Amino acid sequence: MPVKKRQDVCEIKSVDRKKVAAVKKAMLTDDEVNKLSETFSVLSDPTRTKIIYALSKEELCVCDIAGVLGVSISAVSHQLRILRNMRLVKFRKEAKMVYYSLDDGHIETLFNEGLKHVRE
Repeated sequence: MPVKKRQDVCEIKSVDRKKVAAVKKAMLTDDEVNKLSETFSVLSDPTRTKIIYALSKEELCVCDIAGVLGVSISAVSHQLRILRNMRLVKFRKEAKMVYYSLDDGHIETLFNEGLKHVRE
């Protein structure tokens, strides 16, 4: 029986030293890699992803978010705490109300780029 060749690997071993050196020089620091991995990890939860999407459309209070998602206020609060700790969302207090929004424009850009990718 003939051995089937893999088409997803090089057939010969060859290292382009210039490319390797250039990429190594530009490589992220361990701290950057860890923070970026944590950010994407946080976004891997469907409820948190829905919260980010909702907040990309409108500043909302916890009760509003719970209504949009159809989950309990307690569940939303728990997820918002995680998102706050990762600096993906922020809040502002107005009298007795607390309103949440995305922490900055980078979060919306990151989310929208990911959404474009999955919709292609």
